[in-house]
Amino acid sequence: MGDVSGERRLRRRRTTSRSLATTIVTAIVWLLACAWMFPALWFLLSSFKPGSELFSYPLTLFPKHWTFSGYVTAWERFSFARYVLNTSVVAVVTTFLTVIVSAATGYAFARYTNWWLRWFFVGILITTMLPTEVIMPSTFRVILDLGLYNSLAGIILPSVMTATGVFMFRQYFSTVPSELAEAARIDGAGEFKIFWQIMLPLARPIAATLAIFSFHWRWNDYIWPLIVLNDPKNYTLQVALRSIVGVDNINWSVLLSASIISLIPMVALFIAFSPQIMNANMNSGLKD
Repeated sequence: MGDVSGERRLRRRRTTSRSLATTIVTAIVWLLACAWMFPALWFLLSSFKPGSELFSYPLTLFPKHWTFSGYVTAWERFSFARYVLNTSVVAVVTTFLTVIVSAATGYAFARYTNWWLRWFFVGILITTMLPTEVIMPSTFRVILDLGLYNSLAGIILPSVMTATGVFMFRQYFSTVPSELAEAARIDGAGEFKIFWQIMLPLARPIAATLAIFSFHWRWNDYIWPLIVLNDPKNYTLQVALRSIVGVDNINWSVLLSASIISLIPMVALFIAFSPQIMNANMNSGLKD
């Protein structure tokens, strides 16, 4: 009986220790989350403050006088709807093409074993080590020769191919058993049908992840649109935000409100895609 009661006490101690450790870790995570969220919350609430309150002392987290004037001014005076539309076209079209092109390229690299394809894949990966500024002059020259300067197409086309996306899909498709494709070929399916109806649906988590990354890259891109575009009607959101900042005077209320508006699509995209990423069965169709 003494041994049994001793084991029970030991189990209780272990359970208590684990619960205490879990509580401590959870508290630390919540503390870090609050530390990260505090500047974001201050940023959001400051967009509802009138300009006179932004730098008044003592500083307050919540506005004393709530106002939407910054949002109204940003949307109406600066043609914000046009800038949001331009950026949405660039981000959505580029993201769609990036996912399709990266998936097809990654599938080809995973399924075909020619020696030159391996070196070609290595060459694509090497481009990730090159700074963007090194590639920009030659890319800009090509855009000029194609007559795409000062157009949204001039922003979209150079951004379609990404080494990161090709690498992600290539590594994923390399783990998918070849028996799936062989069985489809026996049933009379061609390569395009195998890729489109079998392989691409299996890679939904990878596609969703790359879509979030690509949309984020294009939505926040500043340098390349600034170089390619010179007509304010074609400006993307980040270039337009820079135009709000004056040389001497900065309307901080409008700038903060415009920045919040620019963040809404990114938050909506994450909310839309996160369940698919978190709940997707990453091992579907994979080897044991």
